[in-house]
Amino acid sequence: MFVALGLVALLVITFYLLAVICDEFFVESLDHISNRLKLSSDVAGATFMAMGSSAPELFTSLIAVFRAGGGHADVGAGTIVGSAIFNILVIIGASAAFKTAKLRWQPVVRDTLFYSLSILLLLWAFWDARIVLTEAVLFIALYVAYLIAVVKWKKIFPYKDVDPIDIVEKESKKSELARVSKRLLRWTIPDSQKYPDRYLITFVMSIVWIAVLSFVLVESAVHLGEILHINPTIIALTVLAAGTSIPDLLSSVIVAKRGRGDMAVSNAVGSNVFDILFGLGVPWTLVLVFQGGYVPVANENLIGSVFLLFATVVAVFFLLVLRRWRIGPRAGWLLIGLYLMYLAYKIVPLLL
Repeated sequence: MFVALGLVALLVITFYLLAVICDEFFVESLDHISNRLKLSSDVAGATFMAMGSSAPELFTSLIAVFRAGGGHADVGAGTIVGSAIFNILVIIGASAAFKTAKLRWQPVVRDTLFYSLSILLLLWAFWDARIVLTEAVLFIALYVAYLIAVVKWKKIFPYKDVDPIDIVEKESKKSELARVSKRLLRWTIPDSQKYPDRYLITFVMSIVWIAVLSFVLVESAVHLGEILHINPTIIALTVLAAGTSIPDLLSSVIVAKRGRGDMAVSNAVGSNVFDILFGLGVPWTLVLVFQGGYVPVANENLIGSVFLLFATVVAVFFLLVLRRWRIGPRAGWLLIGLYLMYLAYKIVPLLL
C-alpha cells in the first residue's frame, strides 16, 4: 500500500512538472518558432500550439509504444482517448458553465468533421486489436489533410480571426511553489522570454524533460496497475488522461471567465484532432518502421470508450446546432455530469 501511495504522489508531482514545463517553457519556444516561420494563426494553432498543449499525451503515447516493444501501447492510446473524452466533456463543460459562448460555426464544423473521421479511423484500427503500418500511416495522412483544410477552409467559408487572450499569469501572482519550480528548471531550460535568442535550446530541453516525465508516467501507471491488480489501460483512461489535461482545463476556464468561451471550445476540439491523428499515428509509425510487425492493443478497455467519444462529439455538435452555435451553463453542467458518469462506469466495477 505504501508503494502505491508513493506512486500516486509521484504521478501528482510529474503532472505538476509537466504543466510548468509546457506552460512556462515549451509553449513559449513554440511561439518563437511560429513567429520565425511566419505561420498564420490557424496553421500555428493546428500545429505548434496544438503540440504545446498536447505534448504530455504525445510523449506518453510515444514512450508507451516503445516500452517493451510496444507491449503497453494501449497505455498511450488510453491516455489519448481518455484525454479526448475529458476535453470534450469537462473542458467544454467547465468553459460553458461560467458564461454562454457564441461560436463561429465555420471552424467548429471543420474540426468536428475531422474529429469524427479521426474517431472512426481509431475505431477501425482498434477493432482487430493490432495496428499495422498502413493503418498508422493513414492517421498521419488524415492529419495532413486536416492541415490543408485549416489553410483552405477560411477561403471557402470566410470568417474573422479572433485575437488570442494572454492567459499567462504575472510572475508576482504565481504561487511560491510555481516560482521555485521555474527557477529550478531554469538551470536546465533557458527562459525564452528573457533569452529569446535561445528559443531552440529551450525547445530541445523542454522535449527532453517532457520525454523523461512521460516515461515516469507510463512506468508509474504500469506498476500501479500491477500493485492494485488494475489494468493499466484503465489508469490511463482516467488518471493519466485527466492529469495531462488539467493545464488545458485551467487555461480554458480563465479564457471563459474573460468572455471567450468560444476559444476554449474550439481549442478543445482542435487539440483532440492532433492528439488522435498525430499523437497516435506518429508513435505507431515510428515503432513499426524500426521494429516491423504490428503494435498490439488491448482493445477490450478502449472500444467502449471510443464509442462513447464518438457519441459525445455527435451530441455536442447537434446541441450546438439546435442552440444556434451557443452553449451555456446548463449544457456545461450536463457535460460535466456525463463525464462523472463515465468515471463511475470505469471505476465502480473495480471496487465491487
